[in-house]
Amino acid sequence: MTTQSEAAKPPVARFDAVIVGAGMVGTALAGLLAREGMRVALVEAKEAPLHLDDVVGDIPAARVSALTPVSQRLLTHLGAWSAMATVRRVTPYRYMQVWDAEGSGHIHFSADEAGTAVLGHIVENDITLAALNGQVAKLPTVTRLDGARVSALQTTAGGRWLVLDDGRQLQTPLLVAADGARSALRELAGISVAEESMEQEAVVTTVRCEQPHGATARQAFIGGRPLAFLPLTVNGDDRYCSIVWSTTSEHANELTGCAPEALGQALGEAFDHRLGRVVPVDSAYRFPLIQRHAKQYVQPNFALVGDAAHSIHPLAGQGVNLGLMDAAVLAEEVVAAWRRGAPWGSLATLSRYERRRRLDNSAMLGLMKGFKLLFGSHQPVLTLARNVGMSSMNQLVPLKRLVMRQATGERGRLPASCR
Repeated sequence: MTTQSEAAKPPVARFDAVIVGAGMVGTALAGLLAREGMRVALVEAKEAPLHLDDVVGDIPAARVSALTPVSQRLLTHLGAWSAMATVRRVTPYRYMQVWDAEGSGHIHFSADEAGTAVLGHIVENDITLAALNGQVAKLPTVTRLDGARVSALQTTAGGRWLVLDDGRQLQTPLLVAADGARSALRELAGISVAEESMEQEAVVTTVRCEQPHGATARQAFIGGRPLAFLPLTVNGDDRYCSIVWSTTSEHANELTGCAPEALGQALGEAFDHRLGRVVPVDSAYRFPLIQRHAKQYVQPNFALVGDAAHSIHPLAGQGVNLGLMDAAVLAEEVVAAWRRGAPWGSLATLSRYERRRRLDNSAMLGLMKGFKLLFGSHQPVLTLARNVGMSSMNQLVPLKRLVMRQATGERGRLPASCR
């Protein structure tokens, strides 16, 4: 006999996969799984998804990513890239200039040397996410649950059981945490994280320069504080740049608190006026830089992707690219098991994903830490070594080509969706 309280309980919804976090990585993963026919629930705390018509304004959003050609191929596979290109806010860069402001060291990269059409594209995060949302909305096996948070997590014989804060219950053989660097789902699963403060904050804003950016991404190391001018093109105007200045907390406070004219002057002087006068067109925002790496990516019927698994210094602009690769590799392993009727949420299946991704992510995290140590040092010997090293490397095209292939995402065994 069913009691009145039991009858009032909402039915349990069952899915082949449940993804918590509908950012770029979680939404891409949902698309990859659903395109193969898997029934996917996408749980997101925000009330409604972004749409392209809503995010294309006169001023670019402050948060951007340097999408590699490999990420471009993945977004093309998902149908999102063509939508992104139609709004004319996808800015290719064919060149990269890096120099040490404390010495003579410099290095230039070009797409021609790398043997590619471009080194990458600078794209506002909201543009990428909105385009992914548009494609995922077309997939009939995706169920979006917006304005919802996970309040409880249990392990059952059939996988994972979630209770949302509105009382809805979900059951799945595969639960994926894509809910960011401070992942609540990761904490509920009891996965610990190695965390290290980079002792810096990132200041981001958008500026319009006197001179065009020339499809060039530029980065200067100023006393251990990397300052990047990333090219943006708005309505055909190629004099915009996205600014990312990784600096001390005191300096970040000063930059975000000063008047626009003073901020533009400070940016121009720090950048040796290489693009002429600099005029901010948006407020400056700041956020602390903390590198995190989960002690494990997987448990039975559970996996971490993107920032929930690892968060990285923005120095190389690789954060979202690493996350998108997580999504592509996890989807490839899960779909392969699903197709052959194997338990796609089993530890054996998910461990293959972790083996393929952990080494690459660890290497990139270590590289960013090494760069910070090298360029943050004021010791004369290290200053001389890095300047000589940069200038010497600039003459070695084969070595530069190898570095550029790594930076463009051409590393290891790529999943089919990224080839």
